[in-house]
Amino acid sequence: MKSIKFGLLILIGGLTWLLKVGMATTNPNTSFISLTSPDGHVELRVDLKGQISYSIYYNSKEIISPSPISMTINDNVILGKRPVLENANRSKFDGKIYPVVKEKRAVVIDNYNQLDLKFRGNFGLIFRVYNDGVAYRFYTGYRLPIKVKAEEATFNFPENYPVYIGLVKGFHTSFESNYSYLPLKDIGAERFGFAPVVVDIPGGPKVAITEVEVDDYPGMFITGNKAGLPGLVGKFAPFPLEEALREKSDRELEVTKEADYIAETRGDRTYPWRLIVLTENEAGLIDTDIVYRLARPVELKDTSWIKPGKVAWDWWNDRNIYGVNFKSGINTETYKYYIDFASAYGIEYIILDEGWSDPTDLFKVKPEIDLQELVNYGRSKNVGLILWCVWLTLDRQMDKAMDYFQKLGIKGLKVDFMDRDDQKMVNFYRRCASAAAKRHLVIDFHGAHKPVGLRRAFPNILTNEGVMGLEYSKWTNQVTPEHDLLIPFIRMLAGPMDFTPGAMRNAQEKQFRPIYDVPMSQGTRCHQLGMYVVYESPLQMLCDSPSAYLKEPEIMDFLSKVPTVWDETRVLKAKMGDHVVVVRRNGTNWYLGAMNNWTAKELEISLDFLDSGYDWTAEIWQDGVNADRFASDFVKLVKKVASGEKIKLSLAPGGGAVIRFSPSR
Repeated sequence: MKSIKFGLLILIGGLTWLLKVGMATTNPNTSFISLTSPDGHVELRVDLKGQISYSIYYNSKEIISPSPISMTINDNVILGKRPVLENANRSKFDGKIYPVVKEKRAVVIDNYNQLDLKFRGNFGLIFRVYNDGVAYRFYTGYRLPIKVKAEEATFNFPENYPVYIGLVKGFHTSFESNYSYLPLKDIGAERFGFAPVVVDIPGGPKVAITEVEVDDYPGMFITGNKAGLPGLVGKFAPFPLEEALREKSDRELEVTKEADYIAETRGDRTYPWRLIVLTENEAGLIDTDIVYRLARPVELKDTSWIKPGKVAWDWWNDRNIYGVNFKSGINTETYKYYIDFASAYGIEYIILDEGWSDPTDLFKVKPEIDLQELVNYGRSKNVGLILWCVWLTLDRQMDKAMDYFQKLGIKGLKVDFMDRDDQKMVNFYRRCASAAAKRHLVIDFHGAHKPVGLRRAFPNILTNEGVMGLEYSKWTNQVTPEHDLLIPFIRMLAGPMDFTPGAMRNAQEKQFRPIYDVPMSQGTRCHQLGMYVVYESPLQMLCDSPSAYLKEPEIMDFLSKVPTVWDETRVLKAKMGDHVVVVRRNGTNWYLGAMNNWTAKELEISLDFLDSGYDWTAEIWQDGVNADRFASDFVKLVKKVASGEKIKLSLAPGGGAVIRFSPSR
């Protein structure tokens, strides 16, 4: 009897563990294996009958309908068709990650349940279910290299929901566009766009689709379902066999001959994570750090030299400085002026953008530039230099150029015009990040695909473009407040984005004109300030002229002190394309950033995020009473506030606000 009781206790304990980690045994009648999230709200169902497929439920509501997945390798061997399961390992993980660069928070909670399915044919699938998403990846165990002919990545939905997607015209793209809002069926198999995409399910949850840990493999675009069903399908650039410079270009290397496969790679490896993010509401799309959690851990032994910060940037403002006794332009005197400005306000870097060297040869420095003198001058002022370069030139001269930059004392590189994410280009990112890290150089990738987690492995990658940023205001009217209020929910989900805020010439909708060399922004001055809190970028630009900033001491009181990395993040209010209010903590100070679309509104904010054990001073920069007519109008207020108090933000059309909360006993 004792042995029977003991056996029952073991059985009960085992069942309790299975329930706790959210796992069910395989049903022989349906070939289903299920896995739930740690909090029980998300359920994954994997069907192994005939073709591997998966479906996802959120609070018992079907979100992803059965979606087939497979990989085709070598001589059209399809991994995923008629699968024979050899082993299923279930596990759980509950840990913490301490990011080298604190983009969103100082401590990232990493908690998931995992299912590892090993199949006959020397391949397998790993599924992870988090409280805020589901991810899966293939792996293979072949000794010899393989060719991946195709990957079937499908995301089927039960209804024809609308989706936010940035459409492109081809695989050669800078990954910069406005977002279209289309029913799933309307995308079709002929059009495609880049990830992340967000599917807008009425009543929730919000669903985003992207990928993580893309390495030695092409990135994933998103297209529609060929059968006209409400679903999305992964699309991958073929492997480039031949490349050539675009006509009349010295920097854009386009593919002129494609292979009939998407990757040629080692046979014993894991493949990129396919990620379906699930958040109860829109605020969760900003708050989640699931991409960082899925990424490969840091590969650098020494990270003490990596320094986030702000940048006085020259290109957007076309080096339009004034009130000086020298001719402004690409010359030593102008960049000393930028260094003086940066030093006066504790700004960590300046960038020498296009023009400092021959774009095809990094050793041919413009005669008007004394690079070593500028490095030495910056060092004396505690300001580092970052140099712009074309990726193709850097790739050809990589070791020699980076050794040269390290010897000079350069602190980082802005690498531009990749404009592809096929396998060969993806491999450049790792090669560049690794070579830069060896020379203690930080990286800003421009003309780049979305972040895919490489920044966790190489935290010297401080930011990526891959977004239609403020630069487009120089030649189009596409960067509207509505656009500004979509990208933090969609593109920023993948990681930091170099939008380059900080315009001091601001315009209401009917006043805006694109002027290349004297640019302005759409929306108010405080709309621009709000970006420094709402938008994540550990390397954050001040895009306008130092001469313009020097005329605005109250603005610089904010810009000089706002951090670029954060210990804590909370989203207080959020509606895609409409408005957002985010608070972030750095040390003991809290910063609030609010942004608005073209419709004026008043928002009530509770200050319950403040510690009740302190007295708090709120320094408020908000739209002026005439900001609806003159967009640069703002007012600064200082007042005492208390934890739990409610305050009202009056946001002009295209408006915004920022608040710095400082504690005292």
